[in-house]
Amino acid sequence: MYICTNPLQKNPIIGHKQRIFSFIKLYTMSNVSYYTAEGLKKLKDELKQLRDVERPNASEAIAEARDKGDLSENAEYDAAKEAQGLLEMKIAKMEATVANARLIDESQLDTSKALVLSTVKLKNQSNGTEMKYTLVAESESDIKTGKISVNSPIGKGLLGKKVGDIAEISVPNGTLKFEIIEITRA
Repeated sequence: MYICTNPLQKNPIIGHKQRIFSFIKLYTMSNVSYYTAEGLKKLKDELKQLRDVERPNASEAIAEARDKGDLSENAEYDAAKEAQGLLEMKIAKMEATVANARLIDESQLDTSKALVLSTVKLKNQSNGTEMKYTLVAESESDIKTGKISVNSPIGKGLLGKKVGDIAEISVPNGTLKFEIIEITRA
């Protein structure tokens, strides 16, 4: 890894910056994600935290390690640079996600089908248990609160289904059959 200095910035830029930009280019080409207003705000707040707090902390860690002497034998410096590189990669990925984020207009959603932001009440055909899930974007999913990703096996199986439909969902343990009892908006 080499270090080049950007005259416009106070801190050195890591040499594998090109890899980060290549990653961003690939990532932004096809990853449009749909978010609720709450989910998008949460994502932007996390990005702000990374930029405003974590990034300066990483720079401070590098400066402290640099002050400890010979850089060629300074493991702390190498670790700090590596941590900075990982942080920059995470920031770049989040910036790309925010750039490709689309806010969901709930008023335009079809209420007769299970779509993003639908709360779906299901009945397991094999054991009769009932459960309720809200379909959300992957970054907003939280199984504890009943929010599952539309990219999960169950989420994919429910998309587009109507009340009364049977959803056959392939999961690692086999195939589950769920009857859709009710669909409401979150």
